[in-house]
Amino acid sequence: MNKVLSFVVCAVLALGSHPLHAQITHTANGDVDQNASKVLKQAVGKLNAAPVSFNVTMISKNSKKKEVSRQKVQVLFNKGKYKVQADDHMFYCNGKDIWHWDKASNECILNKMTEDEDDLMNPAALLSNYAVNYKAKYIRMENDGTAVIDLTPKKGRSFYKIRVLVNTNNGQLKSLTMHNYDSSCAEYQISEFKSGVAATDADFVFPASKNPKVEVIDMR
Repeated sequence: MNKVLSFVVCAVLALGSHPLHAQITHTANGDVDQNASKVLKQAVGKLNAAPVSFNVTMISKNSKKKEVSRQKVQVLFNKGKYKVQADDHMFYCNGKDIWHWDKASNECILNKMTEDEDDLMNPAALLSNYAVNYKAKYIRMENDGTAVIDLTPKKGRSFYKIRVLVNTNNGQLKSLTMHNYDSSCAEYQISEFKSGVAATDADFVFPASKNPKVEVIDMR
């Protein structure tokens, strides 16, 4: 999987109109941030309510936090299925398999969705399973109504934290930033979010019949 496209995409984290204050519940399994949990549970319901489309600007920064690359992609998402378009690359996922179409080479690689791809590319999985895979912490409310939540992986990853920013005035995700152990980071800015867009199951499968000259390589 192309690392530059292995990003976390999610939409519509619905928050209440009033600021949230820290509320921690102590359990046998550890500390649970009730406010972060509430936000993420609402997000799952909102995300799966209707097909959504949005644009993502991916910005990679080095250890000195200087920008080293920038790329824009278009995303169509519906209940664990997605289509991602970025320049000469297309990704299709039907929830089980992933097609990576490299238009320059005229090849399409078909793979099973792995656990890491399910977690990083599939927002429903990340949010639905956050209690299993992440520790969620509600950080603060900014003056402009932006809520800040941190997701810390419970098991070893190349990153140590995902910071989530949400506009509580309209419930829309503003950005996600993946912080890596080498001090570099990848920021994903969300724009042009639309809910209730038209989408069918066929949108999330590589259209082989329409592209007969493309070689499909099945790696499953």
